[in-house]
Amino acid sequence: MRELKDKELMNVDGGAISFNGALLNSIARVLSTIMDIGRNLGSAITRISNGNYCTVKE
Repeated sequence: MRELKDKELMNVDGGAISFNGALLNSIARVLSTIMDIGRNLGSAITRISNGNYCTVKE
């Protein structure tokens, strides 16, 4: 590998700052997962508070 000069270093693109499809997709999946957890948790709280849940029979 060769060392880059100052002019070449100024033209380097990418790294941690660039946004690509994979990063945006992962952010969307995280937000979707958080929304699903919130819906399930809210549904569980509502069912428990209303007494509308199935009991386990053994």
